[in-house]
Amino acid sequence: MNQNTFPTKGNYILAKNSLVLAKQGYELMDKKRNILIHELLELISSSKSVEQELNDTFKEAYEALMRANIEMGIHHVEEVSNMIPVEESVSIKMRSIMGTEIPLVSYEETKQNVPGYAFVDTRLSLDEATHKFNQVKKLTLRLAEIDNSAYRLAVNIKKTQMRANALKNITIPYYQALTKSIAEALEQKDLEEFTRLKVVKRMVESKK
Repeated sequence: MNQNTFPTKGNYILAKNSLVLAKQGYELMDKKRNILIHELLELISSSKSVEQELNDTFKEAYEALMRANIEMGIHHVEEVSNMIPVEESVSIKMRSIMGTEIPLVSYEETKQNVPGYAFVDTRLSLDEATHKFNQVKKLTLRLAEIDNSAYRLAVNIKKTQMRANALKNITIPYYQALTKSIAEALEQKDLEEFTRLKVVKRMVESKK
């Protein structure tokens, strides 16, 4: 038998303090869950907007690329594309929302304003395609950041919900019942002690 469940005043105080802490813990978990849900809903809304913009930009980029292929020839466009440097400026940092680490993706946009190829023997359609695909890259990074953040928040919301449910349905009821049973046992013990003292008092008085 657990020593902390014995009906003593010390165990009653421990059980009562544990009940208070469990209730405070549940309130904190509930607040954390609500904040995370709010953040998740905002990310979902942003995701839909960015995804739509990305789809539109992809369409415009491929249309510009098709025009460039027609005007310059596919092989020439392919040769020019090989002159464009590989993107190596992408960096990822992390920030915390209520203990949830979410990514912050960034890259050096200044390098994207100047094409990595010469303007000789190229057409405006290629410049437009380059510009649009740079936008696609930017939007793709943004969407990846949002989706990854939303996933991490959803996982933490599930964990927080489980902890809140455990506190609400298991821990708090347990300490409520334990506090009540110890209090009733102590009350019964005090009543028995009071009755015993009255009997002793009567016995002493009867012998006088």
